Amino acid sequence: MTAHNGLSYAIVIKHGLKMYAACGMQPNRAYTPTRMLAAAGEITGQTFKRGQYAQAIAALEAWIAINGTNGRDQ
Repeated sequence: MTAHNGLSYAIVIKHGLKMYAACGMQPNRAYTPTRMLAAAGEITGQTFKRGQYAQAIAALEAWIAINGTNGRDQ
């Protein structure tokens, strides 16, 4: 996974978790809550249990802030 692909993947997972936490709706059939939490854990290096959506979102936001781009191609 390249840094740019990892960044976009982290953003997608973060917004998927936000949507599920807010209204219980999955972005698509493949993005189950368990898989989104597992992906957030894979990205951030942390472990998230069922229902820890807010913690996963916060960890992803911190990871994105650290690993984000400055708007220029690298």
